[in-house]
Amino acid sequence: MTTRTQRLDDLPFTGRHRRLLTGSGVGWALDAMDVGLISFVMAALAVQWDLSSTQLSWIGSIGFVGMAIGASLGGLLADRIGRRQVFAATLLVYGLATGAAALSTSVAMLIVLRFVVGLGLGAELPVASTLVSEFAPRKVRGRVVVALEAFWAVGWLLAALIGYFVVPTGDDGWRWALAVGLVPAAYALVVRFGLPESVRYLESRGRHAEAEAIVRDYERSAGVTSAPEDEQPVRTVAEVELAPRGSVWAPNLRRRTAALWIVWFGINFSYYGAFIWLPSLLVAQGFDLVTSFGYTLLITLAQLPGYGVAAWLIEVWGRRLTLGVFLAGSAVSAGLFGLAETPSTIVAAGMALSFFNLGAWGALYAIGPELYPTPVRGAGTGSAAAFGRLASIIAPLLVPVLLGAGGNGLVFGAFAASFVVAALAAFTLPERAGAVLDER
Repeated sequence: MTTRTQRLDDLPFTGRHRRLLTGSGVGWALDAMDVGLISFVMAALAVQWDLSSTQLSWIGSIGFVGMAIGASLGGLLADRIGRRQVFAATLLVYGLATGAAALSTSVAMLIVLRFVVGLGLGAELPVASTLVSEFAPRKVRGRVVVALEAFWAVGWLLAALIGYFVVPTGDDGWRWALAVGLVPAAYALVVRFGLPESVRYLESRGRHAEAEAIVRDYERSAGVTSAPEDEQPVRTVAEVELAPRGSVWAPNLRRRTAALWIVWFGINFSYYGAFIWLPSLLVAQGFDLVTSFGYTLLITLAQLPGYGVAAWLIEVWGRRLTLGVFLAGSAVSAGLFGLAETPSTIVAAGMALSFFNLGAWGALYAIGPELYPTPVRGAGTGSAAAFGRLASIIAPLLVPVLLGAGGNGLVFGAFAASFVVAALAAFTLPERAGAVLDER
């Protein structure tokens, strides 16, 4: 007898899927906007508050300390109290904290609030990707999750626009930029009451009536006639109790978990080390604040086609090959950026880095949830993200050290090496394109 999850897997992509993708994607974009804004705020505060490179490093890194903790806790909570509940709560936490950060009167106050912001940001990303992947039809699941990740580019582009048009307007420009971060707090209500809970999660908790109602709603949107309710499969309490939570380090999962953690570490190290410091590095090269923000805006625009190409290739080449190739392209681009000296070569290499790096992010978020069974899916994606956040903490702190030791060449050489290691690990992951998400 066909299960509810099989019924969802076999549906075509409908308006209901589109609304879920868009609703989750807006939250994702707001997350990216918040992360992106801090790079422009750092460049502005370096001038206004006369901050040292060490102080700037901590402002850039402390949010990722919170994100590491948030990613781990968010994944665990999502498996216990539901994907939607955690998603809404994270939006509320980091939205309110970002708005409060706009009122910062000292570096210490800003650092504390950025840590709280990170808690919410870190928890949201793995939870949102897990929710979307559990609803997406099996044949297009990878493409749908990459489309979700593409909202990150939209959010980062919004950050670049705010950085370009708002931050340089005056001494309080950076405050007004952070004040925009209150929007996610209001959007939390939309997520809480407008998005469905995961059917797989509801079944794992024995809430079959709610799960059945959601599946029927999606079937109606596709014009599929459901069988009478008494003919639908129902898992018994005994079956639910027999489905143990397990561990992401169980013998059948440990190799993929180790490889996934390495990929997450490598891509976080290079991405956040480069893009959090990018406006400040351009200023250090002699460009004024407005010019450096303009170059950053151009470089950010290349993220969108990177996602688009990855979304297409992920169903043609598969998850593993797409991820590996885009990580390799990121390594080459990072090396070229480190050697670039003229405005045209800086922008060209930066756009290539944006294209490949963000395409790799899309493939990574697509492959992660497919590697784990339902009882540990949130924990699996969340723990990998949490481990990756360690790299995003280290990288902004390490950039000034590398810059002093060998300039941009050494900085981006280190990023290129990190991408290479991540690419090698990616090629060891199992290929799950078109596979049914495991229940146990």
